[in-house]
Amino acid sequence: MLDPSWPWTPLVLWALLAGLLALLVVRTARKDRREYQRFKRYRTTLKRQAMMRKWLLDSLWSIGGVAVVLLLLVWQFVAPLLAELRAWFPLDTAVTWAVIGGAVVAFGVLTGLGILSARRSPEEVATIGDIAAMLPRNRQEIRLGWLLSINAGVSEELLFRLALPALVYGASGSAVLAVALPLVLFGALHLYQGVFGIVGTAVVGGLLFFAYVATGTILVPIVLHALFDLRSLVLIPSAVYGAHRIDGREQKFIGAARSATRTS
Repeated sequence: MLDPSWPWTPLVLWALLAGLLALLVVRTARKDRREYQRFKRYRTTLKRQAMMRKWLLDSLWSIGGVAVVLLLLVWQFVAPLLAELRAWFPLDTAVTWAVIGGAVVAFGVLTGLGILSARRSPEEVATIGDIAAMLPRNRQEIRLGWLLSINAGVSEELLFRLALPALVYGASGSAVLAVALPLVLFGALHLYQGVFGIVGTAVVGGLLFFAYVATGTILVPIVLHALFDLRSLVLIPSAVYGAHRIDGREQKFIGAARSATRTS
């Protein structure tokens, strides 16, 4: 870990931040957009599964791996930043958990109502951003949807709610910048989903950040993030389209990509 009292620590952290920004910009502006456009043209499940596995492995090292390395270097800044942020929201513990619990219940109810509506009109599934092509089409893709969702919950929360804010805080000393910059980057990381995807993701990221600060544990946003992604990559394809009943080994070709209504 970097010693906060070492005079070169801020400079080292700024250098790390610059390197991370460059990595995320290249990944977002070039790699992710090209791969997603290619993925949308695939008409065989084998190609789709290969790309989904590639995304899983890429995320493990480029998001999860980077988060772990950064946390080893900036862990000493995590607690001071959290303490300062918690001072902004002096909520009673019971009230905090009640609000989060209510939000989870409301999310579940709204998801259930949305699924019931979508089953009557499968071509109008509401999503945040352009992710219709990502909805799994068969049992094998559903399994990858589980892995992608859980990995996103763990890797992205460790990076964008824990490691990156601590890095920015250690470099700048500003809690405001430590919140704002990761939220902007988290939204921008979903550039391939279009404007609605960027804005919607940033809003969700803000709610997850609040859940982390209010509860004081990163486990809460990890679970919430994973549940949110499971809704799109497992629950909706299974409940609306019956994807879990389709064997991709027998039906290797897929139909035209299902349309979805973009909502924020």
